[in-house]
Amino acid sequence: MCATRDRHPTFKASFAERANNVSHPLANYLLRLMELKKSNLCLSADVTSARELLTLADRIGPSIVVLKTHYDLVAGWDYHPQTGTGAKLGALARKHGFLIFEDRKFGDIGSTVQLQYTAGTARIIDWAHIVNVNMVPGKAAVTALQQAAARWRSRVNYEVRTSVSVGTPVSDSFDENGEEVDEQSTLAPTPASKDLPPPSSFRGEHNNGRKGSIVSITTLTQSFEPVDSPRFANSIAEGDELVYAGIEEPPWERGLLILAQMSSEGNFMTKEYTQACVEAAREHNDFVMGFISQETLNSEPTDAFISMTPGCQLPPEGDEEDGEVAGDGLGQQYNTPSKLVGLCGTDIIIVGRGILKAASPQGEAERYRRKAWKAYLHRIGQRT
Repeated sequence: MCATRDRHPTFKASFAERANNVSHPLANYLLRLMELKKSNLCLSADVTSARELLTLADRIGPSIVVLKTHYDLVAGWDYHPQTGTGAKLGALARKHGFLIFEDRKFGDIGSTVQLQYTAGTARIIDWAHIVNVNMVPGKAAVTALQQAAARWRSRVNYEVRTSVSVGTPVSDSFDENGEEVDEQSTLAPTPASKDLPPPSSFRGEHNNGRKGSIVSITTLTQSFEPVDSPRFANSIAEGDELVYAGIEEPPWERGLLILAQMSSEGNFMTKEYTQACVEAAREHNDFVMGFISQETLNSEPTDAFISMTPGCQLPPEGDEEDGEVAGDGLGQQYNTPSKLVGLCGTDIIIVGRGILKAASPQGEAERYRRKAWKAYLHRIGQRT
């Protein structure tokens, strides 16, 4: 199941130790969060309504460190930047201590993926800490996403302040007949009557001889002001005061995962493709924080990437923990947390239907969290 190779130092290192040696701000935060919550669980929230998504995030949030979304599956997704679904997920993420991972799998030319990431109705970059990319278009897609994230980062901690003033001109601005006084009128000669334009037919028909007047003047002023807190600038007020205890809020920096391996049967991700993904990650290690893979892909001494693995499922409660787990009949192949974390060296397991279809999703999420954390402690040589 996992390639035979010499164990990389990250295999035996604790998450706290790895946090001290990683340069990516978001990867550093995530590793410390994992150690704090004693969790290496990601919930794949593949649900089809916004209400169900937010309810799951609130109920399962205490057990997870990452919430994986597919926003385009969700009916009723509210795109409002301040009160919409993304902003509400951000508030829940701060409350329960998890990061939001939009499983978008960008896979197009550079200019297109930039727009998909930062523009459109969803504006994914505003609310998702992490996204991923399919490397089929080549390394240019990674470069393009990094450039888009850098431009967003340079502007995101500034808010636009708008002030509007409405007032009536003071009386000194008008003469005794109510006409507006031109300050230059005393300096310029009055034109002869023959030089004056003909009277307006509109004024003659509609004004009935009345003189025009200015009722009010509206002044609109906009300025950019810095925002000190690294929370979403467009977040909702509700829940903003609730921040998970023991750790600061996530940094502004965004992170990218490269889709390097898949758990589906018969996929076309060859060893050459996976190696190209690793090379791209090394070239962009200040933006790429890890991989979607079936094993750890750290091999060079300087590699410090996080591996997140889907296709994880536990046998029913009471069955043998490392027993065989059947696929779903649609190509998905499953492995247990002990195999993925303990043998293959993955850092975070991604679980969807194993939790969502349980009689008690909250209880099942806790069971997955305990099993995955136990496998991690066994891997690094600590007793449970």
